[in-house]
Parts: sequence; C-alpha cells; structure tokens
Amino acid sequence: MILFIILIIVSGCSEFAILMSGSSLAISQNTYVKVYNSADVLTIMKTDKDIRKHIYEKGKEYIYDQSIDLFKRR
Repeated sequence: MILFIILIIVSGCSEFAILMSGSSLAISQNTYVKVYNSADVLTIMKTDKDIRKHIYEKGKEYIYDQSIDLFKRR
C-alpha cells in the first residue's frame, strides 16, 4: 500500500489513470483468451485434438525427423 502511494506521488499520475491503464490491459488479455479458446474449441470439434496436442505432435515429429536425418548423414 505504501509503495502504491509513493508511486502515485512520484509519477504524478492520478489514481484514475493508473486504474484505467490496468483495466484496459486486462480487457485486451481477456479478448485474446476468448479468441484462443474459440479457435481451440473449433479445432477440437474438427480433429478431436486441442491446439497444444497438435503443436506437441508436430514438434515431436520435427525433432524426430531432424535426428534421423542427422544420423543418416554420418
């Protein structure tokens, strides 16, 4: 609490400006979360896997292919 009061006095910002800057950040993050969750739901409905599972499998496949190619060159 003391730190918050010191920041208000030193920065010259009003409490309203500080509160509004924090809430706009929360709203924008909330929008991104909603978009991601919507895309994730559509992906699950179409492929029965979520976005993270797709990324994991593609990454695993890429790493496996790269390691096989590395050993084939030797």
